[in-house]
Amino acid sequence: MAPKSKSSVAPARPGYEFFGPPGAFGISFGLPLLVYAFTFACNDISGCPAPSLLSPRTLSLDKLKAEVGWPADGIRGLASWEATAAVLAYYLVNLALYRLLPAIETEGTVLASGGRLKYRFNTLYSNTVTLAALAAGTISQGADFPVWTFIDEHYVQILTANIGISYAISTFVYVRSFSVAAGNKDKRELAAGGRTGNLLYDWFIGRELNPRVTIPLIGEVDIKEWCELRPGMMGWIILNCAWCARQYRNFGHVTDSIVGITVVQALYTVDSWWNEAAILTTMDITTDGFGMMLAFGDLVWVPFVYSMQTRYLSVHPQSLGPLGSAAMLSLVGLGFYIFRSANSQKNAFRTDANDAAVAHLEYIETKTGSKLLTTGWWGVARHINYLGDWIQSWPYSLPTGLAGYQILAAGAGGPGAYVLGDGREVVAGGAKGWGMLFTYFYIVYFGVLLVHRERRDDEKCHRKYGADWDEYKKVVRWRIIPGIY
Repeated sequence: MAPKSKSSVAPARPGYEFFGPPGAFGISFGLPLLVYAFTFACNDISGCPAPSLLSPRTLSLDKLKAEVGWPADGIRGLASWEATAAVLAYYLVNLALYRLLPAIETEGTVLASGGRLKYRFNTLYSNTVTLAALAAGTISQGADFPVWTFIDEHYVQILTANIGISYAISTFVYVRSFSVAAGNKDKRELAAGGRTGNLLYDWFIGRELNPRVTIPLIGEVDIKEWCELRPGMMGWIILNCAWCARQYRNFGHVTDSIVGITVVQALYTVDSWWNEAAILTTMDITTDGFGMMLAFGDLVWVPFVYSMQTRYLSVHPQSLGPLGSAAMLSLVGLGFYIFRSANSQKNAFRTDANDAAVAHLEYIETKTGSKLLTTGWWGVARHINYLGDWIQSWPYSLPTGLAGYQILAAGAGGPGAYVLGDGREVVAGGAKGWGMLFTYFYIVYFGVLLVHRERRDDEKCHRKYGADWDEYKKVVRWRIIPGIY
């Protein structure tokens, strides 16, 4: 058993990550601009990308604004009270369901102070209720269900509201973290990496490990765990469904590609809700503080960037056919099998090493008392679950093909053009292939993210286990991809 610290502050303080304060600034204020750029550059007004972006010599600011649908009242048009109120109502409904529905009480891992926090798990129940309500509305009113049309008409303003909420939560937990005191009775702790003393970096990376707040009529909420699985992950499904509805309004049908992506991504998120307790052993919960990095990732990046493929297909539909659909499902199945089997094996071993399902596994016992698996899934690669996760990302993008489209006036598209509800026509044209910058971004980004997370975990484990970690790496040589990396 690892020795327990008597302080509520984690004992080790590693150096800067993400290139320190400059990197924190770039991510915190650059990524929101990138999401806006994705939103405007790939649009349902002129094309994906906007035509002027493919013809720099003819590019002018006024022309580009017209092509991307820049608000008539400028920057003020990026936000609206109506959209902000709708987003806040969505968060409030999530909180109410969190409190009202039955839940399972679970203890987290041992803190540096020696105690354990209790978690209330009912994400599957609460999000199922939300999905059921949306399904009922869709059955009643079809693709014109007001939720779907509202998202379509106020997408940019909804994005702005979520960005604002991520900034607000990040600032709130940062300021509140200065009330953490050694030996407090609430088991509050500071994250090891969030105590550099640099305001910007600590705000970004997160000072407090597991910030919690008590809300009137709702009760205590673990902000980090709640944000990880609830509004953003649910929002990912909601946005996908909204784009399916838009495709139906545009063309009178939905294609197998957009339905397939929506279903497999929904299964991915539902799996995380079903195995909600598994989140307690992840780096996000056990190691990282909660700041702008996680808040923006949970509430903005996941729902708005991960749904780019369905947003694209809502304007430029693609059909996979039986063979294409089977290939995509097979790829998803392979990735999911690796991801879930590996994570379940690790979680079972950490919960009860004597369980018959994992008792046969071999391991190295470190001087801290921790056990590092050297056989089973975790003997194949030190983060074999990341490989499964990455494999699952490919079928999210592949159905978009050689992405890219132009939107032309009625009658200008020629044979084979897709005709929108208003008569305009969608063709690949000169944009063919350029849309892949948007629809395939997820695969590249996710691969980089997983490599970065693996490197961070390697550094953390080396600090924690020392020579034992070096010995472990001699046994389990590969990081993520056996034989390659």
